[in-house]
Amino acid sequence: MLGAGLDRVGDGREEVRVAGHSKWANIKHRKAAQDKKRGKAWSKCSKAIMAAARQGGPDPDTNLSLRYAIDEAKYANMPKDTIQRAIDKGAGNTGGEDFTEVTYEGYGPSGVAIIADGITDNLTRTVSEIRAIFKKAGGSLGQSGSVAFQFETRGRILIPALGVSEDALMELALDAGASDVEAPEGATDDEPGFWTVYCEPASFLQVKDAIERAELAIEEAGIAKIPTNTVEIGAEDAQKLMNLLDALEDNDDVQHVYHNADISDEVAATLG
Repeated sequence: MLGAGLDRVGDGREEVRVAGHSKWANIKHRKAAQDKKRGKAWSKCSKAIMAAARQGGPDPDTNLSLRYAIDEAKYANMPKDTIQRAIDKGAGNTGGEDFTEVTYEGYGPSGVAIIADGITDNLTRTVSEIRAIFKKAGGSLGQSGSVAFQFETRGRILIPALGVSEDALMELALDAGASDVEAPEGATDDEPGFWTVYCEPASFLQVKDAIERAELAIEEAGIAKIPTNTVEIGAEDAQKLMNLLDALEDNDDVQHVYHNADISDEVAATLG
């Protein structure tokens, strides 16, 4: 497995480090939530596609936001004809709503920083619902910028670990412009986990395209907000946090949720 601080020197390529940002428990929870709510996930993907097409036009070659939204829909196994209908509706061919992109920041149990990115056609409704979700879970909705400084925007690609050679993935990711590669954490024979490849946003498409050309499976890929520091939490607050994250992810107007909690394998084993 990879070790922290592993460098590739002498060839002009960037250092690769194994960051502690993404615990296996957090990844596993997110994937379980997505699988459980597949229908809602497709609805959210449709909304993202419509919003991007409405703002930048129906051509993903010239509309980067639309390409990201389409890729995310594909990773969610959304049918091609459903994707095309969302593009057409967003571009105005069959009518559609006006959407606004929103970001909400707040704190959860144990002071965990949380960011929720969304798309809404009713700002008043959405902020009211998000505030109520935070309050019910014992958290608080903050002002813009209250926690954003604890995150950095990076490209992130999850690759199923089964059958993937460490050396081959390292070389491929480096050559394509990736900056960090994170080994699977807490993986078992039954659940081998995911490699996580990080890159700067400007390099995201070339890194993702290189991985796809190598015919490696991609579980999830996109521009994400990665915490620069983490907060370790106990079992009681971890359960409260998961309930809060589930409620946010279940909201129709929320597209992505990010947090900086560090949940150990021992604590994760106690979660419902």
